[in-house]
Amino acid sequence: MKRSVPDLLHAQEPLVMVTAYDYPGGRHAQGAGVDLILVGDSLGNVVLGYDSTAPVTLGDMIHHARAVRRGAPETFMVVDLPFGTYHTGVTDAMRAAVRVIQETGADAVKMEGATPEVLEVVSVLARNGVPVMGHVGLMPQTATAQGGLKVQGKDEESARRTVDGAVALEAAGAFAVVLEAVPARLARLITERLHVPTIGIGAGVHCRGQVLVYHDLLGVYEGEEKKISKRYAELGREAREAIATYAREVRAREFPTKEQSFVMKDEVLGKLY
Repeated sequence: MKRSVPDLLHAQEPLVMVTAYDYPGGRHAQGAGVDLILVGDSLGNVVLGYDSTAPVTLGDMIHHARAVRRGAPETFMVVDLPFGTYHTGVTDAMRAAVRVIQETGADAVKMEGATPEVLEVVSVLARNGVPVMGHVGLMPQTATAQGGLKVQGKDEESARRTVDGAVALEAAGAFAVVLEAVPARLARLITERLHVPTIGIGAGVHCRGQVLVYHDLLGVYEGEEKKISKRYAELGREAREAIATYAREVRAREFPTKEQSFVMKDEVLGKLY
């Protein structure tokens, strides 16, 4: 049964969230029994091949979220509002959020940051019945302004900004807050101060939930494992090896075999000569 916002707020066990970007990913996540699916704008990096999330459009998010919803109709689905859709005022943000909810069947939207402008948007959306998940710490949409993809909250100023941002997001009406790439002790302090769930990624074990990127946890891409993630499979290596085996069999005329071929009666074939 799909979780609701009250369910998530009162969950006793740690919440499990995973990203998904298409129909198979949605099916896999729902079949595994996760609590939430995030259709993240990280699809720009892992699906569309961009260097950052900045080029991802609202149309991209809606397109992918529709596919995920078809694969996971009974899982609480959060959709990122991409860069630029909530930075130009409440009216534009409300319009983008309504499109996402109406056109994808999403249960909530997510946005990064805790500036006064973002907090105003969170407040207006929440008051108008649109559940909002906040996000502090490392914020990929504006990582360049943060000095790159770096851990946040290691010095007093950054730590205080992260704590204050999370508290302000809760006060504005966010039903949960993602903490990305912050020290575990800072994430614990924030979690203890908030009444809403914290969802960690690279933020230690004391958050009230965790999120991982589908492609990272399944090892879709080979190479060095990310600090904030953990691989539970090596699908990238297995896929490469499987395709290489297929190519070898084709070139050796070992595929297809009789098992993959269809037959016809001799008399029918004879009439064709």
